[in-house]
Amino acid sequence: LKGLRGAERKAKSRKESVALQALGFFQKLYAIERAAKDATPAARQQLRDERARPLVEALRRWLDDALPRVAPQTLTGKALGYLDHQWPKLVRIFDDGRIPLDTNLVENAIRPFVVGRKNWLFADTTRGAHASANLYSVIETAKANGLEPFAHLRLVFTELPRAQALADFEALLPRNLDRARMLDPGQGAADV
Repeated sequence: LKGLRGAERKAKSRKESVALQALGFFQKLYAIERAAKDATPAARQQLRDERARPLVEALRRWLDDALPRVAPQTLTGKALGYLDHQWPKLVRIFDDGRIPLDTNLVENAIRPFVVGRKNWLFADTTRGAHASANLYSVIETAKANGLEPFAHLRLVFTELPRAQALADFEALLPRNLDRARMLDPGQGAADV
C-alpha cells in the first residue's frame, strides 16, 4: 500500500485513471477494515473472507491487466510493480484475522528510531548497535501490547535467566505475560 502513495499524489493532480482505479480498490479494502475495527480476530477473518477476498481477487485480475499497459518507470508503473511484488504479503491478511491490512502501526512506532538513527551512526561497535536495536524493539513491542516498558523489562530480565524450555521463553512474550506480576512492585526487585 505504501507503494501507491506516490501514484496517489500523481493521480489526484493529473486525474490518471489507472492510479485512481487502484486507489478505488484500496479505499474499499480500508472501508471493510474500518467496519471490522472492533471485531474479534475470528469475526474480522470472516468479514475479510466474505467481503475483502472477492475484492482482492478482482484487484489481482485488474493488476494483471494493468501491468502491461503502464510504463514501469512511471510513478504508477513503479507502484503497480511494487504491489505485484508484495502481493504474497497482501494476501496474508486472509491467513489470520489478527494481521493488520498495513504496517502503519509499526511504521509509526519506529519513526522516532528512524529519525534518531543519525544519533546511533557512531555506535562504538556493531554489537552495541545491534543491542540498541534489539532493546528498542523489545520496548516498542511492550508499548504496542499496552505494557509499561520499565515494568516489562524488569520482569523479563528477572525471569529470563530462569527460562529453560520454549514454554518459559514464550511466557515472556508481551501477549502472554501475567500483568499482575508486572504490577507487583516487589516482584524481582531484589534480583534487579
